[in-house]
Amino acid sequence: MITVTRINGRKVSINALLIETIEEIPETIITLTNGKKILVLEKVKDVIVLIKNYLHDIGIMNATIKFQNAEGS
Repeated sequence: MITVTRINGRKVSINALLIETIEEIPETIITLTNGKKILVLEKVKDVIVLIKNYLHDIGIMNATIKFQNAEGS
């Protein structure tokens, strides 16, 4: 889960694995795979950092790298 700030200032945690798109026009809109849209105060680059940190924390990044290395061998 990543925690972002809605436009009204309230924090909300969302499942980073369910994020389909992130747009900045000018507010940041996160669209989930179920079609739900969440407007947040964070910039796109900040949301991407949160997602990368989350994926690293749960080990997906390392698993992906190991899989890619195994395929290339």
